[in-house]
Amino acid sequence: MQPRNMSMSGVVDLAAVKAAGEAKAKAEQARAEAARRGDTGAVPPSSLVIDVDEAGFERDVLQRSSEVPVVIDFWAEWCEPCKQLSPVLERLAREYNGRFVLAKVDVDANQMLMQQFQIQGIPAVFAVVAGQALPLFQGAAPEIQIRETLDQLIQVGEQRFGLTGITVDADAEAGADDGPAEPVEQAGPYDALLEAAVRALDADDFGGAAQAYRNVLADDPGNTEAKLGLAQAELLARVKGMDPQQVRKEAAERPDDVPAQIAAADLDLVGGHVEDAFGRLVEAVRRTAGEDRDAARLRLLELFDVIGSDDPRVTAARSALARVLF
Repeated sequence: MQPRNMSMSGVVDLAAVKAAGEAKAKAEQARAEAARRGDTGAVPPSSLVIDVDEAGFERDVLQRSSEVPVVIDFWAEWCEPCKQLSPVLERLAREYNGRFVLAKVDVDANQMLMQQFQIQGIPAVFAVVAGQALPLFQGAAPEIQIRETLDQLIQVGEQRFGLTGITVDADAEAGADDGPAEPVEQAGPYDALLEAAVRALDADDFGGAAQAYRNVLADDPGNTEAKLGLAQAELLARVKGMDPQQVRKEAAERPDDVPAQIAAADLDLVGGHVEDAFGRLVEAVRRTAGEDRDAARLRLLELFDVIGSDDPRVTAARSALARVLF
């Protein structure tokens, strides 16, 4: 299986799955039965993000997917893009508050699952809805695209399969008396700034988000979350207010116009067309010289930062760039 872009083509195909009606009926029946028992089915917040292995996959993923969409994060300790993506997925799982469950699979410890899903590179993100598996995306995708994908996934789960999510009881863990309390995790030195940046992104304040990330990088230049966030914020700020139709028209009509190609590449990336964005700028570097060539090359390097240096699409584009430069 080739590396996949951010895509919901698999989700669209679920509309034709014959089991959809049956799954929807079962979900409605289960809710009705729980209501008769007075069981709200509420789960503690810790159940929104779970570690899954091969032994528990049937129970924790396949069976759970009849109640709520289960998003699977295939990761490994040595994978740097995973360290960028996983915290974002975990935060979104808590934010969506039961609309989906995040299942984390360590591929080093669960090789069989990796083979069953035909995974060629990580991070790789799949979903299981009513027992149906589908690919979502590979690599450390921009958060705005992850949100769009999750929203589509949730919509399909609800409309086609009747999966309305699970109820989260925020007090379930706070009031439990199961022994000594776990040590409270101390906030990192930049957590407040990073959280402020995320809030700014959510409010479409891309300038404010970028500044918050720069403040972190001023003290900690190697902070990977801030570097990724800054690259994303700057990209979103550039495309805000663009007329996509006009930008693409100008790029098609003027292949040697580097600013036109750069603008179109930004739109490509925001739209999830990663290879198209990279290929467009590699071609612009090949066709031009001097300041134009430098501008195309530098923008390509900036877009690499948005995706993550260890993503296989970045590796391929770096090789293509080297070929046209040297």
